[in-house]
Amino acid sequence: MKSLFVRAEWDDEAKVWVATSDDVPGLVAEADTEEALLAKLHVLIPELLDANGYPDGGEVPFELFSRRFDVAHRKVA
Repeated sequence: MKSLFVRAEWDDEAKVWVATSDDVPGLVAEADTEEALLAKLHVLIPELLDANGYPDGGEVPFELFSRRFDVAHRKVA
């Protein structure tokens, strides 16, 4: 199985990471930290693939791409 691509973006309003994927139908997960999100993905990805009838297999490789926008402030002289 090819490596699946999962996107995670920080939702500044809700203060959570939100993950979605075009490769995993139905995947939407959120967590307070990237580590907690990764733990959820280890459970959800195989479950959703099974539910959607993807071929059986042991390991499910995936790439998690996370993105967070922020602002740095410069000191005014």
